[in-house]
Amino acid sequence: MLKHYRGENITSPAEHEQCMSSRAHVPDMRLVFMGTPEFAVPSLEVLLAHNYEIAAVVTAPDKPQGRRRIVMPSPIKVAARAHNIPVLQPTSLKAPSFLEKLKSYQANLQVVVAFRMLPRVVWAMPTLGTFNLHASLLPQYRGAAPINWAIINGELETGVTTFFLEQAMDTGHILFQEKEPIYAYDTAGTLYERLQYKGAQLVLKTVQAIAQRNYTENPQVPTQESLRKKAPKIYKENCQINWGQEAEVILRFIRGLSPYPAAWTILNGKTYKILSAEKSKMALSHLDPGKVHSDGRYHVHVGTRNTPLAIKTLQLAGKKPMGVQEFLRGHTI
Repeated sequence: MLKHYRGENITSPAEHEQCMSSRAHVPDMRLVFMGTPEFAVPSLEVLLAHNYEIAAVVTAPDKPQGRRRIVMPSPIKVAARAHNIPVLQPTSLKAPSFLEKLKSYQANLQVVVAFRMLPRVVWAMPTLGTFNLHASLLPQYRGAAPINWAIINGELETGVTTFFLEQAMDTGHILFQEKEPIYAYDTAGTLYERLQYKGAQLVLKTVQAIAQRNYTENPQVPTQESLRKKAPKIYKENCQINWGQEAEVILRFIRGLSPYPAAWTILNGKTYKILSAEKSKMALSHLDPGKVHSDGRYHVHVGTRNTPLAIKTLQLAGKKPMGVQEFLRGHTI
Protein backbone atom coordinates (compact mmCIF):
# COMPACT_ATOMS: atom_id res chain seq x y z
CA MET A 1 0.00 0.00 0.00
CA LEU A 2 1.12 3.56 -0.66
CA LYS A 3 1.59 5.85 2.30
CA HIS A 4 -0.45 8.85 1.26
CA TYR A 5 0.15 12.42 2.38
CA ARG A 6 -3.29 14.03 2.72
CA GLY A 7 -3.53 17.14 0.52
CA GLU A 8 -6.29 19.31 -0.87
CA ASN A 9 -8.32 17.84 -3.71
CA ILE A 10 -8.26 20.66 -6.26
CA THR A 11 -10.31 20.15 -9.41
CA SER A 12 -11.05 23.70 -10.58
CA PRO A 13 -9.23 27.00 -11.21
CA ALA A 14 -11.08 28.63 -8.29
CA GLU A 15 -9.95 25.98 -5.83
CA HIS A 16 -6.45 26.20 -7.28
CA GLU A 17 -6.32 29.94 -6.58
CA GLN A 18 -7.55 29.37 -3.02
CA CYS A 19 -4.77 26.86 -2.44
CA MET A 20 -2.23 29.26 -3.93
CA SER A 21 -2.89 31.70 -1.10
CA SER A 22 -1.61 29.24 1.51
CA ARG A 23 2.05 28.69 2.46
CA ALA A 24 3.67 25.57 3.81
CA HIS A 25 6.98 24.90 5.53
CA VAL A 26 9.50 23.92 2.88
CA PRO A 27 12.50 21.63 3.47
CA ASP A 28 15.83 22.56 1.91
CA MET A 29 15.21 21.38 -1.65
CA ARG A 30 16.19 22.61 -5.10
CA LEU A 31 13.93 21.54 -7.96
CA VAL A 32 14.23 21.61 -11.71
CA PHE A 33 10.83 21.60 -13.44
CA MET A 34 10.36 20.20 -16.95
CA GLY A 35 7.22 20.76 -18.98
CA THR A 36 5.77 22.52 -22.00
CA PRO A 37 1.95 22.86 -22.44
CA GLU A 38 -0.76 24.52 -20.39
CA PHE A 39 -1.35 21.21 -18.60
CA ALA A 40 1.95 21.67 -16.74
CA VAL A 41 1.39 25.25 -15.56
CA PRO A 42 -0.76 24.53 -12.45
CA SER A 43 1.89 22.06 -11.21
CA LEU A 44 4.64 24.68 -11.48
CA GLU A 45 2.46 27.34 -9.89
CA VAL A 46 1.42 25.21 -6.92
CA LEU A 47 5.05 24.35 -6.11
CA LEU A 48 5.97 28.04 -6.21
CA ALA A 49 2.94 28.87 -4.04
CA HIS A 50 4.26 26.47 -1.41
CA ASN A 51 7.70 28.12 -1.47
CA TYR A 52 9.63 25.36 -3.19
CA GLU A 53 12.76 26.64 -4.88
CA ILE A 54 12.59 26.11 -8.63
CA ALA A 55 16.21 26.49 -9.74
CA ALA A 56 15.36 26.28 -13.44
CA VAL A 57 12.65 25.30 -15.91
CA VAL A 58 13.32 23.14 -18.97
CA THR A 59 10.87 23.45 -21.84
CA ALA A 60 10.60 23.08 -25.61
CA PRO A 61 12.10 25.68 -27.96
CA ASP A 62 9.78 28.44 -29.15
CA LYS A 63 7.71 27.30 -32.14
CA PRO A 64 5.55 28.88 -34.89
CA GLN A 65 1.87 28.64 -34.00
CA GLY A 66 -1.50 29.49 -35.51
CA ARG A 67 -2.42 30.31 -39.08
CA ARG A 68 0.10 33.16 -39.22
CA ARG A 69 2.89 30.90 -37.87
CA ILE A 70 4.04 33.43 -35.29
CA VAL A 71 6.88 32.12 -33.12
CA MET A 72 5.55 31.80 -29.57
CA PRO A 73 6.97 30.60 -26.23
CA SER A 74 5.46 27.60 -24.49
CA PRO A 75 2.95 28.22 -21.66
CA ILE A 76 5.52 26.94 -19.17
CA LYS A 77 8.13 29.41 -20.42
CA VAL A 78 5.63 32.25 -20.00
CA ALA A 79 4.88 31.13 -16.42
CA ALA A 80 8.57 30.74 -15.58
CA ARG A 81 9.44 34.19 -16.90
CA ALA A 82 6.65 35.69 -14.81
CA HIS A 83 8.45 34.33 -11.74
CA ASN A 84 11.97 35.21 -12.99
CA ILE A 85 12.99 31.56 -13.18
CA PRO A 86 15.85 30.66 -15.55
CA VAL A 87 14.59 28.82 -18.64
CA LEU A 88 16.48 26.21 -20.65
CA GLN A 89 15.23 25.28 -24.14
CA PRO A 90 17.53 22.58 -25.48
CA THR A 91 17.08 21.16 -28.96
CA SER A 92 18.96 18.07 -27.78
CA LEU A 93 18.71 16.67 -24.26
CA LYS A 94 22.07 14.97 -24.74
CA ALA A 95 23.98 18.08 -25.80
CA PRO A 96 27.05 18.56 -23.54
CA SER A 97 26.32 22.27 -23.15
CA PHE A 98 22.80 21.55 -21.89
CA LEU A 99 23.93 18.78 -19.52
CA GLU A 100 26.65 21.01 -18.08
CA LYS A 101 24.17 23.83 -17.51
CA LEU A 102 21.56 21.51 -15.99
CA LYS A 103 24.12 20.01 -13.63
CA SER A 104 25.22 23.49 -12.51
CA TYR A 105 21.83 24.08 -10.86
CA GLN A 106 22.58 21.24 -8.40
CA ALA A 107 18.93 20.22 -8.11
CA ASN A 108 18.25 17.26 -5.86
CA LEU A 109 14.86 16.51 -7.49
CA GLN A 110 13.45 16.93 -10.99
CA VAL A 111 9.71 17.19 -11.70
CA VAL A 112 8.42 16.33 -15.18
CA VAL A 113 4.90 17.23 -16.36
CA ALA A 114 3.91 16.85 -20.03
CA PHE A 115 7.43 17.00 -21.45
CA ARG A 116 9.35 14.52 -23.60
CA MET A 117 11.25 11.31 -22.96
CA LEU A 118 14.44 11.97 -21.03
CA PRO A 119 17.74 10.18 -21.57
CA ARG A 120 19.16 8.38 -18.55
CA VAL A 121 21.91 10.97 -18.16
CA VAL A 122 19.19 13.55 -17.43
CA TRP A 123 16.71 11.65 -15.26
CA ALA A 124 19.46 10.02 -13.18
CA MET A 125 21.20 13.30 -12.42
CA PRO A 126 19.45 14.45 -9.17
CA THR A 127 20.25 12.72 -5.89
CA LEU A 128 16.53 12.21 -5.13
CA GLY A 129 15.64 11.18 -8.65
CA THR A 130 13.17 12.42 -11.27
CA PHE A 131 9.45 11.82 -11.16
CA ASN A 132 6.78 12.29 -13.81
CA LEU A 133 3.07 13.14 -13.70
CA HIS A 134 1.03 11.03 -16.13
CA ALA A 135 -2.66 11.59 -16.91
CA SER A 136 -3.87 8.03 -16.45
CA LEU A 137 -4.04 5.28 -13.86
CA LEU A 138 -0.83 3.50 -14.81
CA PRO A 139 -0.12 0.92 -16.05
CA GLN A 140 -3.20 1.69 -18.16
CA TYR A 141 -2.81 4.11 -21.05
CA ARG A 142 0.93 4.45 -21.27
CA GLY A 143 1.82 6.86 -24.04
CA ALA A 144 1.41 10.41 -25.32
CA ALA A 145 -2.41 10.78 -25.43
CA PRO A 146 -3.97 9.10 -22.37
CA ILE A 147 -6.82 11.61 -21.96
CA ASN A 148 -7.98 11.24 -25.55
CA TRP A 149 -7.85 7.45 -25.60
CA ALA A 150 -9.64 7.01 -22.28
CA ILE A 151 -12.67 8.84 -23.71
CA ILE A 152 -12.46 7.23 -27.14
CA ASN A 153 -12.43 3.77 -25.55
CA GLY A 154 -15.44 4.51 -23.34
CA GLU A 155 -13.73 4.41 -19.94
CA LEU A 156 -15.82 5.54 -16.98
CA GLU A 157 -12.79 6.43 -14.88
CA THR A 158 -9.25 7.68 -15.31
CA GLY A 159 -6.89 9.65 -13.08
CA VAL A 160 -3.35 10.88 -12.55
CA THR A 161 -0.20 9.04 -11.47
CA THR A 162 3.23 10.12 -10.26
CA PHE A 163 6.12 7.72 -10.74
CA PHE A 164 9.91 7.68 -10.79
CA LEU A 165 11.33 7.68 -14.30
CA GLU A 166 13.01 4.65 -15.78
CA GLN A 167 14.36 4.03 -19.25
CA ALA A 168 11.18 2.64 -20.84
CA MET A 169 8.25 5.07 -21.25
CA ASP A 170 5.77 5.26 -18.34
CA THR A 171 7.04 2.09 -16.65
CA GLY A 172 8.68 3.38 -13.44
CA HIS A 173 7.68 2.66 -9.85
CA ILE A 174 4.42 4.34 -8.88
CA LEU A 175 4.43 6.88 -6.06
CA PHE A 176 0.83 8.13 -5.88
CA GLN A 177 -2.42 7.93 -7.83
CA GLU A 178 -5.73 9.79 -7.74
CA LYS A 179 -8.87 8.72 -9.61
CA GLU A 180 -11.19 10.94 -11.64
CA PRO A 181 -14.58 9.98 -13.14
CA ILE A 182 -15.26 10.44 -16.84
CA TYR A 183 -18.73 11.86 -17.37
CA ALA A 184 -20.99 11.27 -20.35
CA TYR A 185 -20.58 14.91 -21.42
CA ASP A 186 -16.79 14.99 -21.08
CA THR A 187 -14.60 15.95 -24.00
CA ALA A 188 -10.83 15.75 -24.09
CA GLY A 189 -10.89 19.47 -23.26
CA THR A 190 -13.08 19.29 -20.14
CA LEU A 191 -11.25 16.25 -18.78
CA TYR A 192 -7.88 17.86 -19.54
CA GLU A 193 -8.82 20.91 -17.47
CA ARG A 194 -9.88 18.88 -14.42
CA LEU A 195 -6.84 16.61 -14.57
CA GLN A 196 -4.34 19.46 -14.80
CA TYR A 197 -5.50 20.74 -11.39
CA LYS A 198 -5.87 17.31 -9.84
CA GLY A 199 -2.41 16.53 -11.21
CA ALA A 200 -0.96 19.69 -9.71
CA GLN A 201 -2.13 18.60 -6.26
CA LEU A 202 -0.60 15.18 -6.81
CA VAL A 203 2.70 16.77 -7.83
CA LEU A 204 2.69 18.83 -4.63
CA LYS A 205 1.82 15.78 -2.56
CA THR A 206 4.65 13.82 -4.20
CA VAL A 207 7.27 16.53 -3.65
CA GLN A 208 6.22 16.83 0.00
CA ALA A 209 6.41 13.07 0.47
CA ILE A 210 9.85 12.82 -1.14
CA ALA A 211 11.12 15.72 0.96
CA GLN A 212 9.89 13.99 4.12
CA ARG A 213 10.99 10.51 2.92
CA ASN A 214 7.37 9.50 3.47
CA TYR A 215 6.54 7.41 0.43
CA THR A 216 6.55 3.86 -0.89
CA GLU A 217 7.56 2.85 -4.40
CA ASN A 218 5.21 0.34 -6.00
CA PRO A 219 6.36 -1.54 -9.12
CA GLN A 220 3.87 -1.50 -11.97
CA VAL A 221 2.28 -4.90 -12.53
CA PRO A 222 0.71 -4.82 -15.99
CA THR A 223 -2.14 -7.20 -16.78
CA GLN A 224 -3.23 -8.34 -20.22
CA GLU A 225 -6.12 -5.86 -19.99
CA SER A 226 -3.92 -2.90 -19.04
CA LEU A 227 -1.44 -3.71 -21.79
CA ARG A 228 -4.28 -3.54 -24.33
CA LYS A 229 -5.13 -0.02 -23.13
CA LYS A 230 -2.49 2.02 -24.92
CA ALA A 231 -2.29 5.76 -25.58
CA PRO A 232 -0.14 6.35 -28.67
CA LYS A 233 0.30 9.81 -30.11
CA ILE A 234 -2.64 10.90 -32.28
CA TYR A 235 -1.97 12.23 -35.77
CA LYS A 236 -4.36 14.24 -37.96
CA GLU A 237 -4.64 11.47 -40.53
CA ASN A 238 -5.96 9.13 -37.84
CA CYS A 239 -8.77 11.51 -36.86
CA GLN A 240 -11.10 10.89 -39.82
CA ILE A 241 -14.55 9.70 -38.74
CA ASN A 242 -15.60 6.25 -39.89
CA TRP A 243 -19.35 6.62 -40.41
CA GLY A 244 -19.65 2.86 -40.81
CA GLN A 245 -19.28 2.45 -37.05
CA GLU A 246 -22.09 2.57 -34.51
CA ALA A 247 -23.27 6.00 -33.38
CA GLU A 248 -22.02 5.60 -29.79
CA VAL A 249 -18.52 4.70 -30.97
CA ILE A 250 -18.42 7.73 -33.27
CA LEU A 251 -19.66 10.04 -30.50
CA ARG A 252 -16.87 8.87 -28.18
CA PHE A 253 -14.38 9.42 -31.00
CA ILE A 254 -15.62 12.99 -31.51
CA ARG A 255 -15.59 13.76 -27.77
CA GLY A 256 -12.16 12.23 -27.30
CA LEU A 257 -10.66 14.46 -30.00
CA SER A 258 -12.51 17.69 -29.13
CA PRO A 259 -11.38 20.42 -29.23
CA TYR A 260 -7.95 19.23 -30.37
CA PRO A 261 -6.83 17.72 -32.68
CA ALA A 262 -10.53 17.31 -33.66
CA ALA A 263 -12.31 14.57 -35.55
CA TRP A 264 -12.89 15.40 -39.20
CA THR A 265 -14.90 14.22 -42.15
CA ILE A 266 -15.52 15.01 -45.79
CA LEU A 267 -19.09 16.00 -46.58
CA ASN A 268 -20.03 16.81 -50.17
CA GLY A 269 -16.38 17.27 -51.08
CA LYS A 270 -15.44 19.64 -48.24
CA THR A 271 -13.46 18.84 -45.10
CA TYR A 272 -15.08 19.69 -41.79
CA LYS A 273 -13.93 19.34 -38.21
CA ILE A 274 -16.77 17.90 -36.13
CA LEU A 275 -16.46 19.20 -32.57
CA SER A 276 -19.73 17.95 -31.10
CA ALA A 277 -22.69 15.83 -32.10
CA GLU A 278 -25.55 13.84 -30.61
CA LYS A 279 -27.89 11.04 -31.59
CA SER A 280 -30.65 12.33 -33.82
CA LYS A 281 -33.95 13.06 -32.06
CA MET A 282 -35.86 13.39 -35.32
CA ALA A 283 -37.88 10.67 -37.02
CA LEU A 284 -35.74 10.13 -40.08
CA SER A 285 -35.87 7.44 -42.68
CA HIS A 286 -32.78 5.27 -42.65
CA LEU A 287 -29.57 7.08 -43.65
CA ASP A 288 -26.75 5.01 -45.07
CA PRO A 289 -23.40 5.48 -43.29
CA GLY A 290 -21.92 8.83 -44.28
CA LYS A 291 -25.06 10.01 -46.13
CA VAL A 292 -26.04 13.59 -45.21
CA HIS A 293 -29.50 14.99 -44.61
CA SER A 294 -30.06 18.70 -43.89
CA ASP A 295 -33.10 20.95 -43.84
CA GLY A 296 -30.81 23.87 -44.73
CA ARG A 297 -31.78 25.88 -41.64
CA TYR A 298 -31.59 23.99 -38.36
CA HIS A 299 -30.20 20.49 -38.74
CA VAL A 300 -27.45 18.43 -40.34
CA HIS A 301 -27.72 14.68 -39.90
CA VAL A 302 -25.23 12.01 -40.98
CA GLY A 303 -25.98 8.31 -41.21
CA THR A 304 -24.04 5.74 -39.17
CA ARG A 305 -24.22 1.98 -38.84
CA ASN A 306 -27.35 2.41 -36.72
CA THR A 307 -28.70 5.76 -35.41
CA PRO A 308 -28.06 8.94 -37.44
CA LEU A 309 -26.05 11.65 -35.70
CA ALA A 310 -27.03 15.31 -35.50
CA ILE A 311 -24.02 17.60 -35.90
CA LYS A 312 -23.99 20.33 -33.23
CA THR A 313 -20.67 22.15 -33.71
CA LEU A 314 -18.43 22.08 -36.78
CA GLN A 315 -15.60 24.02 -38.36
CA LEU A 316 -14.42 24.62 -41.91
CA ALA A 317 -10.68 24.99 -42.53
CA GLY A 318 -9.60 28.54 -41.78
CA LYS A 319 -12.89 29.41 -40.11
CA LYS A 320 -14.00 29.62 -36.49
CA PRO A 321 -16.07 26.82 -34.88
CA MET A 322 -19.81 27.38 -35.33
CA GLY A 323 -23.03 25.89 -34.08
CA VAL A 324 -24.91 24.15 -36.83
CA GLN A 325 -27.67 26.79 -37.13
CA GLU A 326 -25.14 29.63 -37.38
CA PHE A 327 -23.20 27.60 -39.92
CA LEU A 328 -26.26 26.97 -42.11
CA ARG A 329 -27.05 30.66 -42.29
CA GLY A 330 -23.95 31.14 -44.45
CA HIS A 331 -23.17 27.72 -45.85
CA THR A 332 -24.91 24.87 -47.61
CA ILE A 333 -24.40 21.15 -47.01
